[in-house]
Amino acid sequence: MRTRSVTALLAAVLTALLLVPATPAAAHNSLQEATPARDARLTAAPTQVTLRFLQRLNPSFTTVTVSDAGQRTVPTSAPAVDGATGTVTIDEPLGNGTYTVAYRVVSRDGHPVQGSYRFTVADPAAPAPSASAPSASASSAAPASSAVAASTGTDAAGEPDASVARSGDDGPPVALLAGGAVAGLLVVAGITLLVARRARARRTDH
Repeated sequence: MRTRSVTALLAAVLTALLLVPATPAAAHNSLQEATPARDARLTAAPTQVTLRFLQRLNPSFTTVTVSDAGQRTVPTSAPAVDGATGTVTIDEPLGNGTYTVAYRVVSRDGHPVQGSYRFTVADPAAPAPSASAPSASASSAAPASSAVAASTGTDAAGEPDASVARSGDDGPPVALLAGGAVAGLLVVAGITLLVARRARARRTDH
């Protein structure tokens, strides 16, 4: 009789334990609410991201980041923790596009929990992206080619540049012509002197 009573009591206690749901304290931390919400499409850019979790947050182990479609991190403040809520302030206006919020927190049992979601900014009043400015290499190439053209007297295609003043003509230099004339006169003078000496010698022989 006593054995049956003890067995029945243990069975009842075990059944009761199985029927009792797990308490929040035994569960891992999880994201309960987010602003902006998951997959939200906003017509105005948000200035903050607020995440509310199931359990209280430890400020030392709470990380919230925002990145754009190019995976570049958007500048934000450090997470401001208030109980189970963490908030970051966005430091610069967000342009139209898709953004990703990533978070990492720690549960009461020390288990890290992380996740991410996306939202989209589609402000109809936002200005269209401006045309990109010419690259530095292209802007610096123009002065360089101009300098080359000025020094060589040619244009960018290698053709003679009519705007570059040219002095003289394509004939031989003046100094070379003058030297040739002097040399010719010396030769003529030498021949004349030689002929005169031979004539004097013939006269002496006679």
